[in-house]
Amino acid sequence: MIDMARIQFGILADTFHAPVKGELAFIPDFLILVDLRGDIVATFHSDDVDYGVHLNALCESLTLITVEKGQYLMPGLVDLHCHAPQWPQAGKGLDLPLYDWLQNYTFPLENRYSDLAFADTVYQDVTRTLLASGTTSAVYFASIHREASELLASISLEQGQRAFVGRINMDNAEQCPAFYRESSVEQSLADTEAFIHNVRGLKGNEHGLVKPVITPRFVPSCTETLLRELGKLVQHHDVHMQTHCSESDWARDYALQHYGKSDIEIYADAGLLNNKTVLAHSIFLTDNDVAVMKEFDAGIGHCPLSNMYFANAAMHTRELLDSGVSIGLGSDIAGAPSPSIFRASFDAVTHSRVREDGVDSRLVAAERGVTGSRVSFVEAFWMATAGGGRVLNEKVGVFEKDFHFDALVIKPSALGNLRIWQDMDTPRDILEKIVSLGQRCDIDKVWVQGKQVR
Repeated sequence: MIDMARIQFGILADTFHAPVKGELAFIPDFLILVDLRGDIVATFHSDDVDYGVHLNALCESLTLITVEKGQYLMPGLVDLHCHAPQWPQAGKGLDLPLYDWLQNYTFPLENRYSDLAFADTVYQDVTRTLLASGTTSAVYFASIHREASELLASISLEQGQRAFVGRINMDNAEQCPAFYRESSVEQSLADTEAFIHNVRGLKGNEHGLVKPVITPRFVPSCTETLLRELGKLVQHHDVHMQTHCSESDWARDYALQHYGKSDIEIYADAGLLNNKTVLAHSIFLTDNDVAVMKEFDAGIGHCPLSNMYFANAAMHTRELLDSGVSIGLGSDIAGAPSPSIFRASFDAVTHSRVREDGVDSRLVAAERGVTGSRVSFVEAFWMATAGGGRVLNEKVGVFEKDFHFDALVIKPSALGNLRIWQDMDTPRDILEKIVSLGQRCDIDKVWVQGKQVR
């Protein structure tokens, strides 16, 4: 028998989650018990022997939350790649090549975050927006400014969001503008190490809701010396690492021309890869790259919409999923304009369908696309939840014992387009509709670590 004194609350709901890649679990009247730390103590199906006993105990103690019929509980969404300082840039300049977009829009904007008042305004807004969009775990690129990056971590903690925040490292004078790059390897490392200690030491962050992430921007922006020294910090502090990986022809070619290696090989040689690594994009991967990623258990942050604008090619999502590489989804604000991981899930499906069907109507159907490359809505939902948790090596994304209770309630709103027809829609239909049509107005409640934050 569970010690009910340890229980903060129980929640009773028709529930979606996807513990197994490609398999949807819909559980009517699912009962979840959450302890005082915000972790899941136990779960019960309605036909389990102890279901009624625990349900009655929760009712007697007035600690039962009941989600109404017609509303649905699901795990919080995981955004593996979001540039928080680029939030004001969302929707701008998407017609430009990546290099020009960075030089003309991104670097001038990111340089403004030396102004903490400006940073506070943007970071308050972007964290609130992501939480309202159902993103309970967000992996943020910040800027090169240590104090502003620590401010983002502090705001995430205040908002109650599970956040992984990175102060960007970029020192290559050949690729980074003089007004926006770090002065030296030594200064970069000193600021990074201070950032790690300061984020871990934030008041109220004793349980690590917000974590520091070592963040070399990408291969072209960093000298080889900086990459290797950052790798030493990854190993010494056992922290998450995030970066861009083989995002475009230009980025891929830069690595090959300057190092004679792929991005993955460069990161591995520098000691940057571990089982908490998030490699955004990862479009141009070789078979050896995939083998190295699996060796380190490094994961991919798939950003389908921004890939359509900047990648010059489609990610081999189907093949990578089948290979066993860990994959989640990223919004890639502002390389894509939408903060919604539901939108990223929909785009992941769409991206794969275009790849499967092909685009050149002058070719016959059998030659037009890549046969068998589609990704299902269930697989996209898995990437948005359990897959993202797996990439981060965090116990989020499913409703199982010992996992953190990060969750949201979907309540279809008349203000949006989501409509559920109970007599016509199967659970799989409902999930597909939520992914395809769900908007912020349909997200009624959000919990992170057992605390309701919306």
